Amino acid sequence: MFNKFVVIDLETTGNIPKKGDKIIQFAAVVIENGMITEQYSSLINPQKAIPVFIEELTGINDEMVINAPIFSEIAPKVISLLDGAYFVAHNVLFDLSFLQEELINANYEGFYGPVLDTVELARILYPTADGYKLSDLAEQENLRHDRPHQADSDAEVTAELLLIFLNRLMTLPRHTLKQLVPLAGGLKSDLQQLLDEMLDPLEGTEITLPQHIEIFKGIALKKTSPQPDFPVASRNTSYPENDEDKINILHKGFKSFEKRIGQFQMMDAVYNAFLTDRHLLIEAGTGVGKSLGYLLPAAYFSQQCKRPIVISTFTIPLQEQLLRKEIPFLNKLLPFNIQAALLKGRSHYLNLEKFHQTLLDENDNYDTTLTKMQILVWLTETETGDKDELNLSSGGQLFWDKVRNGQAVYETNSDWLEKDFFLKAKRDAATADLIITNHSLLLSDMTGKGPSLPRYDYAIIDEGHHLEKSATQFLGASLDYLSIRLFIGKFGTYDQSQLFYQMEEIVNRLAADKEIAVVPPFELNQLVLDLMYEIDEFFKLLVLYANTRLAAGQRLYRAKVPYFRFNNEKEGKAVSHSAERIAFLLKDLEQAIKERLEWIISEGMVLTSTQLNKLEEIQLFLTELADLRETVVACFLSESNHVKWIEIDSRSPQNITTFIAQPATVADKLKENLFNAKKAVIVTSASLTVNHSFQYILKGLGLDPVLTETVLIPSPFDYKKQVQLLIPEDLPEINTVTLDEFVISLAEQIISIAEAARGRMLILFTSYDMLKKTYELIKESGFLDDYVLMAQGISSGSPARLTRNFKRYDKAILLGTNSFWEGIDIPGEDLSCLCIVRLPFSSPEEPLTEAKSKLILERGGNPFIEYALPEAVLRFKQGFGRLIRTENDKGIIVVFDKRIITTKYGNSFFESIPPVSVRKGPVNELVQIIHTWI
Repeated sequence: MFNKFVVIDLETTGNIPKKGDKIIQFAAVVIENGMITEQYSSLINPQKAIPVFIEELTGINDEMVINAPIFSEIAPKVISLLDGAYFVAHNVLFDLSFLQEELINANYEGFYGPVLDTVELARILYPTADGYKLSDLAEQENLRHDRPHQADSDAEVTAELLLIFLNRLMTLPRHTLKQLVPLAGGLKSDLQQLLDEMLDPLEGTEITLPQHIEIFKGIALKKTSPQPDFPVASRNTSYPENDEDKINILHKGFKSFEKRIGQFQMMDAVYNAFLTDRHLLIEAGTGVGKSLGYLLPAAYFSQQCKRPIVISTFTIPLQEQLLRKEIPFLNKLLPFNIQAALLKGRSHYLNLEKFHQTLLDENDNYDTTLTKMQILVWLTETETGDKDELNLSSGGQLFWDKVRNGQAVYETNSDWLEKDFFLKAKRDAATADLIITNHSLLLSDMTGKGPSLPRYDYAIIDEGHHLEKSATQFLGASLDYLSIRLFIGKFGTYDQSQLFYQMEEIVNRLAADKEIAVVPPFELNQLVLDLMYEIDEFFKLLVLYANTRLAAGQRLYRAKVPYFRFNNEKEGKAVSHSAERIAFLLKDLEQAIKERLEWIISEGMVLTSTQLNKLEEIQLFLTELADLRETVVACFLSESNHVKWIEIDSRSPQNITTFIAQPATVADKLKENLFNAKKAVIVTSASLTVNHSFQYILKGLGLDPVLTETVLIPSPFDYKKQVQLLIPEDLPEINTVTLDEFVISLAEQIISIAEAARGRMLILFTSYDMLKKTYELIKESGFLDDYVLMAQGISSGSPARLTRNFKRYDKAILLGTNSFWEGIDIPGEDLSCLCIVRLPFSSPEEPLTEAKSKLILERGGNPFIEYALPEAVLRFKQGFGRLIRTENDKGIIVVFDKRIITTKYGNSFFESIPPVSVRKGPVNELVQIIHTWI
């Protein structure tokens, strides 16, 4: 690549040059002939005060720039650097807009040459990357980035990334590059020009494909890897019953293997459960080696009985870990080869034929264009075609709906079936010994509602504490405003060029002078408009219904309000009547579309592949329209024992409104359709027992305690030596003071503890309102300005991204709720202090909690003992488990809720976690312990 590229990075006083924001630091790195040839940077006097938050972000203050040149003094240097070059930046429009403004103010013409955006390049060339921030990409490529938000450091890292990106472009198949060229015209930057310059010298030369690539119907695909040849050693499939035999097997995979009694105990329990056709609940504490504990006996049993075993997980990372790490490792240990396959729901997989057809479409929006380019590159890497590998924007997710796999209704080109990703996944699963899937597909198969798994009699459910909740959600239903409006928007009105308009185009081309006995387009258009209006009215009525049932003090952020169908008050009647109107409108729309499709097919005319593809898209919309109508009818117009409630957010009452209906109990369904239908199901997790008892989980899953084996294997870690659990006694009880008073005291104690622990601190909340108030108070105090303070729902990014950012900084504090109580893994010194603000009891006013409690009361039970306490203990165990992830970890747990020591039930929390050293006292004394311990 012989072009000249100049990578620019700027630090500025704000985001909008037109409103007077100025550059305070300029940096440029020049790349010529594929090498960095020059670097230049300078502080710049903005001739105005630098805002405090910019000073905190960049480390640049007014004193540092007071004697720096103004921009006009360095403008000639900037112009000379950019002469004949591509202007390159990470988010190029930001840097270019500032530079243009400053150059024009300095009486220069500005820069009008080609530009490249390294964010765009990263999204296209690394479609599976976790993130596209400069720091994310630097970490991914193992580049040093010591001073983020300083222009010289950022420019240098961006330049190194550009060189990597250019090299990546050169390695793509020429076929892929040619398909990227027309799409690149829709980008923010001039990638199209760069691609043309790369391809011009290759015109007329012989095309050599990389060994791992094949061209199929015009698309470059990664070839399917052949199954590895495993040495045919001993075909001994006898399960290693004694410990010595197990040790001999495991020695092959570990240089220094230490016998884990708990892991061996788990292996034997799993194997015997399969052998005797009995269900098994097995709690395995952190460090037991749970995955290998069930994989090894499952492999032996599968080989012996020649039956597949389904392994279901709740999270995608665990699925990937099993498939990419644990099972390949297992195959190194065993004297036989185990075939494993991952199977998900059909919509997870790309439909190549549909995607190929969209490449012919024109007038795409930016997100669609970028997503097509991402997928073209991804197809040279993926063997699965699984969407979960991709990092798509929200607009990219909408495009995926057009190209995802689905059951074909109209004629399809059977040639494409050869490379169908979903069919390949099903074929692999049909011949696999171990089939890895998720709880959702397991439940879908259980109820016969979706694409089924191969027939199986044996299953292992990992992350089993999620099974009841997953089943509750799966067997329930929800309606949210944004999803429904986006869904109807896919069909659109006649003037919006969506599915409606595209369907009418096909009708008009076929109709010519023929009479069509279907609803006229203007009537269909009015039907869509009426439906959109009624949906808006319906969700306004839901908000009105909810607000009339909220106490004045409750109207803070998020709230859940029970919904009762037979409420005779005017708000309840209005909701029911509106739902009825929506159901009729959905039925009419469904019928009108169906008539059009039937007419198109009845004409018997030959349709193009583009038209057939569009009909498939309309048919999928029709199926989903019928599902939506069924949900509305089930939730509002028919008999149901489901618990129903409305979730609202006072900051955006309509847009974030959701209606939810879920069964109060799923025990009977799970018993009938899963446990009674299978010979042996093993449910495992690190959190299944309360007070060493499995009673709560047995009831929740509908398992017979007499016919179900239970095994509890404690963690092998020495928690007495690794953990100090501290309970501050000078924090007021929350029910004795106002929320604001409690938060003030809480924030003060967090500040003291954070300073003693020097950051590396995760704080778990049960309430988002309390989290937000605490975050704001700590931020305003200024006491922790030296720390990186992050909060779920406030700092940008998913929980996974926040966790990655947390690990990146030495002095980091992360405030989390809900999803942070489990599933995140922060081993070692990255996390040394875990704070639990409140014992995680569900609010008794939560609709599902209230319904479960009512059922227990009706049969004469105690809702607190039988439901509220066990649920809180299991969640507490999950939160507790975030701190110690390896035998070398060491840390502090602070529980701010004194109920753990002042109530009788508090002992249930201690009894359910490993033995730890417990200290209580005023926070100033506990701070001294933290200083000594960490």
